[in-house]
Amino acid sequence: MGRILAIDYGRKKSGIAVTDPLQIIANGLTTIPTHTLFDFLVDYIVKEEVDEIVIGYPTQSSGEESESMRYIKPFVNRFRKRFPGFPLKWVDERFTSKMAFQTMIDAGLKKMARRDKMLVDKISATIILQTYMEHRQGKDF
Repeated sequence: MGRILAIDYGRKKSGIAVTDPLQIIANGLTTIPTHTLFDFLVDYIVKEEVDEIVIGYPTQSSGEESESMRYIKPFVNRFRKRFPGFPLKWVDERFTSKMAFQTMIDAGLKKMARRDKMLVDKISATIILQTYMEHRQGKDF
């Protein structure tokens, strides 16, 4: 069994989270510059067994696609050309940044640490992954 990898895609930086090989626990992995994301994924998929990738689907509160999709779709298309048939799933990421920030508060992080956007992106990717894993197990909210 391979890992599940999640992406919180951003214009400048993208948060990455992965499961353990048994797909039980979601862990934040890193935050990287988005322009390096494709190469990062290619390297990671070669080194680690990855069963599927989950990517945050940004929507507005109305449920319509957000403006961010115009940056994400070309990335997804490029990925699908390079890895045809590789499982790529979308997960609604509407409130993940707010949830990540609240997680940081709940964890007792000081105000300066909570300003670390890279940490927020990594936590957001972890929340996207956890949401996906719970949905797969039938734990709908």
